[in-house]
Amino acid sequence: MSSLKDLPLRQAGIGVATLLLTSGCMTAKFEESRNNSTAIAAHEAVVLLAKPNVEGISAEDDFMDCVGNKMSRATGIQVRSNDEFVDSMFPWLEPSTAPQRPEGVTRLLAKDVVAERIAASGVRYLIWVDGTTRQTDSGGSITCTLGPAGGGCIGFGWWEKESDYQAVVWDLNTARTAGSVSTNVIGTSALLGIVLPLPFIARVESTACDRLAGQLGGFLRGDEPITSAEGT
Repeated sequence: MSSLKDLPLRQAGIGVATLLLTSGCMTAKFEESRNNSTAIAAHEAVVLLAKPNVEGISAEDDFMDCVGNKMSRATGIQVRSNDEFVDSMFPWLEPSTAPQRPEGVTRLLAKDVVAERIAASGVRYLIWVDGTTRQTDSGGSITCTLGPAGGGCIGFGWWEKESDYQAVVWDLNTARTAGSVSTNVIGTSALLGIVLPLPFIARVESTACDRLAGQLGGFLRGDEPITSAEGT
C-alpha cells in the first residue's frame, strides 16, 4: 500500500501522463476561397494591412510583419511596408476613414487619385488581414515555495490558445476581391512543477504565421486551393 508521502509523486506522475497527451499539441485548419485567377509578376508587389475593425481590435503588427517576412523569403514576392503604403495613400486608409466593407473598398479604388497613387506604388495586391490570438481556456495550479533549505514547485497548470486569422486578397488592377484564405490554429500548453517548473509550450501564433504565409504565397502564385485540417 502506498504511503501518504508517495501521494505528491503519484499526482506528479498523473500530471506527466496528462502533459504528454495534451501539452504542445496543436490542431490547424485551413480554408481558401478563390474568385479570380491570380498570377503575380516579378515587378509587382503586395502589401498587408490590418483590416479596420469597429471594435478597435485588429490583427497585431508583429503578426503582420511575421507573415509578410516569411512569405517574401519563401516565395520571393515583394512585400511593401504597410506603414509607408498607408502614408502614401493618406487620408483614405487612416483608421478613421478606411472602408470596412467590400463595397467601400470598391468605391475607394474607383477614385482616380487613389488609382494613380496605387499605380505609382507598384502594388498589385492589397491583403487585408483580420484576426487575433487569444487564450480560450486554462486550468490546474502550481505552487512554489522558498525556504532555508531551498525551494521548489509542485503542481500542473495548462492553458489553451487559439489563433484565428483571415486574409482577403484584393486585386488592385481590377478593383475586385481575388479571394481569401484563413488559418485557425488551436494549441494546448502546460507547466509542470516537479521541483523546477517545466514548460511545454504550443507555438500557436508562430504556427499560424507560417501557415498563413504559405497559403498566401500559394494563392498569389495561382497554386491549387488548400482546404484541410491537420494535427501538429
